Amino acid sequence: MSAVATARVLEHRDFGGGYRYLRLKAPEVACLVKPGQFIHLRVPQLDGRILRRPFSIFQADNLTLAVLYKVVGRGTRAMLHIVADDELSIIGPLGNGFPELGDSNYPVLIAGGFGVAPLYLLAKRMAATGTLFVGGRGSDDILCKELFEQLGWQVEVATEDGSRGIKGYVTTALDCWLKARPADRKPPEFFVCGPEGLLRAIGERAVAENFTAWLSLDKHMGCGVGACLACVQKIRTADGEIVLKRVCKDGPVFEAAEIVWD
Repeated sequence: MSAVATARVLEHRDFGGGYRYLRLKAPEVACLVKPGQFIHLRVPQLDGRILRRPFSIFQADNLTLAVLYKVVGRGTRAMLHIVADDELSIIGPLGNGFPELGDSNYPVLIAGGFGVAPLYLLAKRMAATGTLFVGGRGSDDILCKELFEQLGWQVEVATEDGSRGIKGYVTTALDCWLKARPADRKPPEFFVCGPEGLLRAIGERAVAENFTAWLSLDKHMGCGVGACLACVQKIRTADGEIVLKRVCKDGPVFEAAEIVWD
């Protein structure tokens, strides 16, 4: 279930490292949010452009929701003009979010950059605590570490330039952790959000080791509600047939073994 709503801006501020935090009052949307879902936002001051922008939901309660974003293009630059008490048009919550953790599994969250956004809401609502692996190019790309630790999660950090945590990709830290795990521990269940290279790397590891991995795919979206077919992904069904699924409506979360990578 989703709704078209007018959301009032409660807070819009710098989050550090070129990232921004936007909190909205939108009770008809916020109360429905599940971890891994997103909103489609109409960005003001885009000179009549009609396409909305998708944003993963970072925080949500019965009245409000928040997103994290990075200023990278014309749409997000236009968002810099948004101020408190502005009214924005949103559609949401959209998509299918992350499923519940398997009863016999250990939760492992894996994020690249602001891929931590939907994983934070997941961690906050998950009954169990586990380990978060977060990576980025440098220390500015490591977000929300303290917030996860406040929830009781162990946090492992990797940066490509070595400015924070292990030097290398986040998969470097994950591989070290997997190698050191005692064989009698609960099997990990991965929940992943980040760039496609990370998703594919984790998905391939999970399939090879017979672990469950839920990947939140990132595709360019047009309508956000499944009508325009701009964000299709090849998926392998249980009987081996390859079909096209819409990331915005059938996803964005898919199990790694389903995904057919181009």
